[in-house]
Formats: sequence, C-alpha cells, structure tokens
Amino acid sequence: MQSETLVGALILGLVEGLTEFIPVSSTGHILLLGHFIGFESTGKTFEVLIQLGAILAILSVYFHRLWTIAMALPHETQARRFVAGILLAFLPAAVIGVFAHGFIKTVLFESPALICTTLVLGGIALLAVDRMKRAPRYDDVMHYPLWLCLAIGFFQTLAMVPGVSRSGSTIAGALLLGTDKRSAAEFSFFLAMPTMAGAFAYDLFKNRNILSVDDVTIIAVGFIAAFVTAVFVVRGLLDFVSRHGFAPFAWWRIAVGLAGFAGLYLFG
Repeated sequence: MQSETLVGALILGLVEGLTEFIPVSSTGHILLLGHFIGFESTGKTFEVLIQLGAILAILSVYFHRLWTIAMALPHETQARRFVAGILLAFLPAAVIGVFAHGFIKTVLFESPALICTTLVLGGIALLAVDRMKRAPRYDDVMHYPLWLCLAIGFFQTLAMVPGVSRSGSTIAGALLLGTDKRSAAEFSFFLAMPTMAGAFAYDLFKNRNILSVDDVTIIAVGFIAAFVTAVFVVRGLLDFVSRHGFAPFAWWRIAVGLAGFAGLYLFG
C-alpha cells in the first residue's frame, strides 16, 4: 500500500466529514476530488463505507436525545410517530437504492462532468429555495406529520445522482413543504442515520468478496477522519443555518462545480 493512497484516504475522509451534513454533496466532493488526485477505491466502496464515520458522529452528538426517544417509545405516541416518520422517509431511498445500485456505482459515480453539473444546478436551486419568503408551518421535527416525512423521503431519492446532495435535497424539499430552516436541517440529520447505515450495509454486502486487507485499512483511515470532522459540523451547523441560511452553501456548490469544469477542461 502506497503512502500516497493513505494520504488521499485521509484527505477524502476529512472532506466527507466536513460536507456530509451540509447541502453541498459530500459524495460529489470526494468523487470529484478523488478524480483529480488519482484516488481509486475497489468497487467505489470507500466513498460509501466511510459514511459510517459521519453516522457515528450524529450518534455521539445526539446520543442523549436519541436515548430519550428510545425510552419513550413504549408509552409516548409522539416518540412512536417520530420514529415512524423517519422510517417512512427512509423507505423511498431504500427501495430505489437496491434496484439502482449497480447503475449508480458503475455509471453515475464515474461521470465527473455530471457531478459538476449537478453541483451548479443544485446550488442555483438551493439559492432560490433559501430566498423564498413564506411563513413556516412546521418548526419541530417531533411534530412533523407522517405525510410530510414521506414526501421529504421522496426528495431524498434525488441524491442518488452524485452532486445533488442528500442533505441538500431533503432540506430543500422540507422547506418547499413548509418547514423552517433549522428543523429542516435537523430532520436531515436524523434521516441520515438509517439512510447511510442502509447504504453502508448494502454496499459492504455487495462488495464483501472483493475487498482486501489494504482496502480495509484505507477505509478505516477515511472513516476516522470523517468521524472527527463530522462531529464539529453537526455541533455547529444548526446555529449557523439559523443565522445565515443556506445561501453560503449554495454559492460554494456553484464555485466548486465551476472549478471542476475548469479542471476537467484543463487536465481531463
């Protein structure tokens, strides 16, 4: 195993943790960056499996709240409705992800130009949604109705296309459906747990026979880096969004997409 590969895994893991929970597309960033630094992973598993680090970051930051919800499940309707809402929102991505897994990994993940395009278009869409002037009807994830959760789940399926952003599609969908910015971002956090855990388990199962010891080491490096940086993002994102909205992320997406186009034109 070359040291350059481990350095690349470390860099990509840091980028994963920094971008997973903000609406800029972590997968788009690491695929695009991996293209330019020459990073190749077996079966494109690295890009999916290091997301486990980000999942554990949410669990560590929200452990007390998640534990409280779990303890309330047997006797509180609100807790059961919340968990049911998260599972409903997860369902569309789970179904489509299973049937489209091969196409996503072998076609969509291999198109840097597509990623640049979706980064730019997604940035423009996020700007438009962020500037909408409407009074929110829902401002607490614990009170989201089940139909709203399911509808947000369908928006999440747009993120099957790399560069769209899982958090970006769920947040934009939630805002369009009448939520406020802070609760939209928080719901995206909670929805990430079953979605990313499911993607991790399914991708690991599909590629279990082609992974080597070296692959496991590389993934472990990326996983640890993603966990550390994601903890800081999860702790600070909601306050940042409450103060600044999503426009900074939209402009970042557009800048990265345009820079990616320039890099593809100059270096291929």
